[in-house]
Amino acid sequence: DAGSCLATVLYPKQAAAPVVTIKCTPTQHQKQIQEEDTRLYQALRHQTKPITASNIPDSYGNIDPALQPVWALAVAGSSYIMWEKSRENLGYFMAQVKSAEQWLRKDDFIEFDYTVLLHEIPTQEMISCHMRLTWLPGHPLKVKYFCASENQGLDEGSGVGSGSATGILQDRAVNF
Repeated sequence: DAGSCLATVLYPKQAAAPVVTIKCTPTQHQKQIQEEDTRLYQALRHQTKPITASNIPDSYGNIDPALQPVWALAVAGSSYIMWEKSRENLGYFMAQVKSAEQWLRKDDFIEFDYTVLLHEIPTQEMISCHMRLTWLPGHPLKVKYFCASENQGLDEGSGVGSGSATGILQDRAVNF
């Protein structure tokens, strides 16, 4: 929890991105936030074997403490998806990480493939999204995704815009 924010969101009548004004009051100093990011990064970066996990949280709502960094990164990445898909009368919450797989990289970035379930409000539908995420502290999180719902088939997903991992992940594009 880095702070509390108040946002004004204006939704245009077209399916364009909303206009947002945000005012935040930090509850932590920037140095504390950077230290937490570094701890999270170190926990994920120094794996000798890639992390694989499923069903976070489990059916009882529990998260294994060893998987807390995997969950935290999924929450951050899924916020990009929820932001892009939300509309004035349609919102999302991340319900569960169905699967997570870490890619060990030769550079300093952390990379994961996730399948997440988003709870769509007010329809109550569960939307499955595949998300590829790369992160390095001090750099923006990069997210590429596509989502499928039971009633709609595949949504378009992300492209090459802000928040997309296109370009960084071209070497693995065939696996995505």
